[in-house]
Amino acid sequence: MSGKTINSAILLLVIGNAMALISDVFIKLLEPDAPVFQFALLRCVITLALLLPLAKQLDRQNLFSGFKVHALRAHIHLAGMVCMVIALTNLHLATANAIFYAAPILVMVLSVFLFREKLTPLSVIAVFSGFTGIIVILRPVEFNWAAIAALGSAFALAINAVMVRQLPKHQSTVHKLFLNYVLIVPAAAALAWWEGASWSPQLLFSAAGSALFILGYNITVLLAYRQVAANQVTSAEYTGLIWAVAIGWIWFGEVPDLWFLAGSLMIVVPLVLIGLHHRRRSPARGFNPATREYPEHRKVRQLPVDA
Repeated sequence: MSGKTINSAILLLVIGNAMALISDVFIKLLEPDAPVFQFALLRCVITLALLLPLAKQLDRQNLFSGFKVHALRAHIHLAGMVCMVIALTNLHLATANAIFYAAPILVMVLSVFLFREKLTPLSVIAVFSGFTGIIVILRPVEFNWAAIAALGSAFALAINAVMVRQLPKHQSTVHKLFLNYVLIVPAAAALAWWEGASWSPQLLFSAAGSALFILGYNITVLLAYRQVAANQVTSAEYTGLIWAVAIGWIWFGEVPDLWFLAGSLMIVVPLVLIGLHHRRRSPARGFNPATREYPEHRKVRQLPVDA
């Protein structure tokens, strides 16, 4: 699963979104009044600790290359993380994730305007069918402050995704993730100090579980978008909503209904059609046009990830 083909990139996104949902479950277990800034700080510090065994992949001579873009993405990431915690602790798991999945549509729209990516008719149908499926599943949701927080998290995810292309292309996935979390820590620490909440063992447990699985999500999404155009695989992100409803049903007793079935089909069927379409048109195994090297430059597509 290198992410170098359409099918492998889609599979990576499906697996990554399952990991993201498990991360969400750890957050969902928090109390609604849990200290969000303290949680954000703990998750960032734990993520950095998890990345330390991979420190050999850091380019120490150019550690802060692309600092301005990294710093902006890091603070957008922090804002999105805070919004996500507020949404998940106050909304049903599936409801919050349905709003989060406005992000893939925002990614595609931003990619068209910023990078002139072209959308195929099937990609357009898949995205808007998926979005309509989300609306069918929600039918409708009360638009309160928690829903607004979920929408804020979706915007943060989308902005961070399109900004990946502005990062130095020579940096490894580990380098990008490490620098992102390092730059979050000072602001998160200052906000946690301002918050003034007492330390909680439950918070540490939730932050550790969330950090572990969201790190897995980050890695899979970075690999998936690295060499495949966003408009070809972004609709695979919607499968996370199916994971959300399944986990919500098993863990939190949120029983799906016929509306969920109809909405899920609207999400999954176009995705399957895209996979079949690209499989028929895909080049011979081992050849990937997105990574072909030209004398002038190396054509590499990069575009992901987590808030």
